[in-house]
Amino acid sequence: MSDTAATWRADERPMLDAFLDDYRAELRGALGGLTEEQARRSLVPSLTTLLGLVKHATFVELAWFDEGITFRPRADFGFASSVEESFTLTDDDTIASVLERYDAVCEASRQRIAPMALDDLILGNSRGPISLRWVVIHCIAEIAQHAGHADILREQVLAAGQAPIVH
Repeated sequence: MSDTAATWRADERPMLDAFLDDYRAELRGALGGLTEEQARRSLVPSLTTLLGLVKHATFVELAWFDEGITFRPRADFGFASSVEESFTLTDDDTIASVLERYDAVCEASRQRIAPMALDDLILGNSRGPISLRWVVIHCIAEIAQHAGHADILREQVLAAGQAPIVH
């Protein structure tokens, strides 16, 4: 979380918004300084790659802060229709294009929820009405988890380009 005393003493909403923004920045930062090949490198049996994690996080933002609030169907996103598909990279996906889309979607999420109160209900979710508070906390947890995945994948990607450490 932002390392300022003002944030430590903030009311709940600014504090939650700061946590979410910090984890968004951590996740996007995992791509910093990588080549396109490194960002796409698959090191686990799933579709998870560093670039795929950010693309998936874009899907998360769209599902919770767009579909859930506006009732706009996923088909209108011009994006993945399922969680699994949201990790899939196309030939057109680059670090720049994925980050540009992620940044735009995150900004749209911020704007969409800005006038809302934490107790306001998100009605466009298949689970039924859920408070904005629950959605924001859920997204903090999910983006933080993926930022952690990205830290480990980045470490593995960078280590693969170095000589092995001999003990």
